[in-house]
Amino acid sequence: MSKQRSAQEVVEIGVGFAAEGSTGVAYAAIHGGPNLHPIRVPFAVRRVAGLDGRDVAYAALRAVARTIRERIDGPVRFALSDASLVADVAERRVLPVSLTMPYVALRCQLNRFPSADVRFSASPEIVDLAARATAEASLHVAA
Repeated sequence: MSKQRSAQEVVEIGVGFAAEGSTGVAYAAIHGGPNLHPIRVPFAVRRVAGLDGRDVAYAALRAVARTIRERIDGPVRFALSDASLVADVAERRVLPVSLTMPYVALRCQLNRFPSADVRFSASPEIVDLAARATAEASLHVAA
């Protein structure tokens, strides 16, 4: 018999992602969830020069949050290895103009949860999810 999670228990979700060009893929692992395999979430991104991948991070987390919201209706905590995105969300920093709309779109997705936190993690799980996404994104470019 599996343990039931209370409506207020925070669900941890590890996220790894990568993109080549305007398409990417993210993998989300729900801790304690019924699925043993990570959830694959494709996404599109409008790349902007000079953002060092922050545009990709925003698009990936927005897509994952949208997908997770269809499965989980309680509080969540996303863990990913992009320190800039985590700081942007946690500290509400001043953003480059080109990230304003992606930030608003991400906040809209996060606000659909009763509570949503974003934290930095360089755990082996996150590294593995990111490596899986990077391999897949690279294969699509090579094909």
